[in-house]
Amino acid sequence: MPPQTAPSPQRPHTHRPRPAGNRHLANRHHRRPHSPHGGGRHTFVTPPAHKDDHRPHALSFLPLGGCGEVQRSCYVYEYGDDIVIVDMGLQFPDEDMPGIDYLIPNIEYLKKKIHNIRGIVITHGHYDHIGAIPHLLASLGNPQIFATALTRGIIMKRQDDFKGSPTPKIEIVTPESIIRLGNFQIEFFHVNHNIPDCVGVVLKTPGGTVVHTGDFKFDHTPVNEKPADMPRLTQIGNDGVTLLVSESTDAEWEGHQISESEVQKSLEEIFKVAQGRIIAATFSSLLTRIQQMIWLSEQYGRKVLIEGFSMKQNVAVARELGYLKAKPGTLIESKEISNYAEHQLTILCTGAQGEDHAVLMRIANNEHKTVKLLPGDSIIFSSSVIPGNEGTVQRMKDVLFKRIHKVYHYATMDVHAGGHAKREELTQMIKLMRPQFFIPIHGNYFMLKLHTELAEAAGVAKENIMIAEDGDKIRVSPMDGIEKLAEKAPIEHVMVDGLGVGDVKEVVLRDRTHLAEDGIFVVIGIVDAKTGKVKTSPDIVSRGFIYLKESQELLKEVRKTTRKIIEEITLHGERPINWVFVKDELREKLGQFLFQKTQRRPMVLPVVIEV
Repeated sequence: MPPQTAPSPQRPHTHRPRPAGNRHLANRHHRRPHSPHGGGRHTFVTPPAHKDDHRPHALSFLPLGGCGEVQRSCYVYEYGDDIVIVDMGLQFPDEDMPGIDYLIPNIEYLKKKIHNIRGIVITHGHYDHIGAIPHLLASLGNPQIFATALTRGIIMKRQDDFKGSPTPKIEIVTPESIIRLGNFQIEFFHVNHNIPDCVGVVLKTPGGTVVHTGDFKFDHTPVNEKPADMPRLTQIGNDGVTLLVSESTDAEWEGHQISESEVQKSLEEIFKVAQGRIIAATFSSLLTRIQQMIWLSEQYGRKVLIEGFSMKQNVAVARELGYLKAKPGTLIESKEISNYAEHQLTILCTGAQGEDHAVLMRIANNEHKTVKLLPGDSIIFSSSVIPGNEGTVQRMKDVLFKRIHKVYHYATMDVHAGGHAKREELTQMIKLMRPQFFIPIHGNYFMLKLHTELAEAAGVAKENIMIAEDGDKIRVSPMDGIEKLAEKAPIEHVMVDGLGVGDVKEVVLRDRTHLAEDGIFVVIGIVDAKTGKVKTSPDIVSRGFIYLKESQELLKEVRKTTRKIIEEITLHGERPINWVFVKDELREKLGQFLFQKTQRRPMVLPVVIEV
């Protein structure tokens, strides 16, 4: 079996030439000492788009997502006329958003300052940090993006699905890189998460230094990557940190996140005893877990089938860049599974959250083309349950427990390690940075609040701690303190529905919810244009409201009421007939009539045809 800590793959680097004679680049030759965990630091140069007059400005922080939810991460840092954006992610819809694919940040604030945007820095390759890029790049003028090699690969692979959007211009960075974006000097540091190639970001300005952690945990014995660079983190703290902006996802959980090496031991125990196929469901981007399953399958003589479009994409990108390794012949196609005995197969798939159309649910419902459940199968849920998915996950587990040999999940065995720092690690980060000011991010409000309590206990002055919600603009000054400005950015939801971006508003969602809960009732009346009388008995269509065959008496009353409402207006009302008014009256009065009869309020759609 390969060693637990694999060396980082070789990554391409692109160096921009320094413009000759640019006085703003005079200090760009500085190099930090070599890191004990990697090579020397590499310097990238992006000339400022304006003259730097060196006058003091205020540093500001503005979340366009990620402060009030665990997803849709998008954070704006502003100093003078310079803007740097960190992450640009999506958010999956809530249960009260029927038909919506996902939500993206509202960038109206940035559209007014498009010429001030110096670049976008991406911390890692999860969709809640990169998923909005194809939708927003064009509106922002397609600014330069800075990301690590694996993150770049995932962004570019996703771009294949968005042929109409501009091709991202991505500069590859490493934890040793230094870039200059106007008045911002950007540096990086390696962190552990549950996808390789994650970085935290240091933003240095004349108005102070910000440390933006990104998603992180401290894993001292990780799998397939190096531990967090503690000497580098210590050095950053010693250099002085004005503002720490730190993730809060697991701020309610005591202790320390378990190590990936402990997960590997637990997974190996399953491989030792499994007599049939092993079917492991996890997140498509959890490449560390996928690598572990591949290594263990190779060790125990199993072939590996990858199922799920997004997982296949991520595996292909990671293999191409050297972040995920498999021996020749280990990975097979679905059409080959009949060539192997049950004890020779591992199936890795998506669907650990109980999603209707994901692979595991299709397998559980016998809807998958090639994989059918067998009594000897062992199922592994190698993921935690995302809040809101508890019901669907439990229903799927019940189906699986009835039909197969064994189901393993994180509540009964250490088959999953979260990617987010728990309270002990969050406190450790605060103590390493020793910031003057603190803002928690990446969490629901209660998570942010719990994180501020940790910061205060770790020594940050209470008056220097601020909870920012989406749209709040926070100004930070070492001399003047931290304050929330009256100016707020628009944060109305921007929803993606198929090819539509932002065209679905709250009223549309209300209609969809109304239809789902109460159904639709269509009444069609044909009116003689000369006399104004209803020519034939109105037609009725009902969907999700009543069963027509069993409601004949009600339908008679509805037809009678419809005729009466129309003819009261067409025979005795003003001329010419206002047909919009006729339909509005039908909608209102039929709605009241149906509620009196059924105590339900369907969506009433009147159709009046003049002949």
